Amino acid sequence: MALVAATIRDRDHGTVVQCLFNPKEYTLSKSNTWQAVASEGTNLSFYEFSNGQATTLTMELFFDTYSNIKNGASGGAPKDVRKAYTAAIWEMMKVDPSLASLNGVGQGSDGKRGRPPIVIFQWGATWTFKAVITSLSERFTLFLPDGTPVRSTMNVTFQQIQEKDDYPPTNPTSGGRGGERIWVVSEGDTLAWIAYKSYGDTRFWRQIADANNLTRVRQLTPGMKLEIPNG
Repeated sequence: MALVAATIRDRDHGTVVQCLFNPKEYTLSKSNTWQAVASEGTNLSFYEFSNGQATTLTMELFFDTYSNIKNGASGGAPKDVRKAYTAAIWEMMKVDPSLASLNGVGQGSDGKRGRPPIVIFQWGATWTFKAVITSLSERFTLFLPDGTPVRSTMNVTFQQIQEKDDYPPTNPTSGGRGGERIWVVSEGDTLAWIAYKSYGDTRFWRQIADANNLTRVRQLTPGMKLEIPNG
């Protein structure tokens, strides 16, 4: 089975960064808040549940253009790792004044403050994590003689903004005829991503594959048209 590349997708702007190397490990963490309620004459206070905190996803990503096989095969010089990969991830931390607030957060009284984009970390056909990036650091570890960085390690923390069960399904028949619509494949699209956008659930990727008689489900060509059946 071919190795599936993990991707980070900017949902608001459409940018997709494909991880050159999948993370070796990742950490999910979550906490709940309990409030102590004073109870006279006891050794231990009573506790009442207050609220749950968002799940965070933390990982280390490695990017390298110096030993990239494609660069070596073409005879070209190694690229600046920032321009090739990591600058796009840094852009996902920047505030876009044109974006609306997220659940009322990140917007001033004039309604024009904006926010950083929502991102989706996806790995394979079964797991997506809808979040915002709350922490990002990059360590450069290899340079060309002129100082151009060609290798770096990024530490990224994603914070969940929506529980999986709350993802709203979209209507796959909107604007379509005969109970289906057409999806034109763009660079970086996967069946899981198309299923998520069409139905609100990545697990419907098989339904799309079957409807289009796809046998090589990981080899989508930009420009190809896929029928999205009525879910």
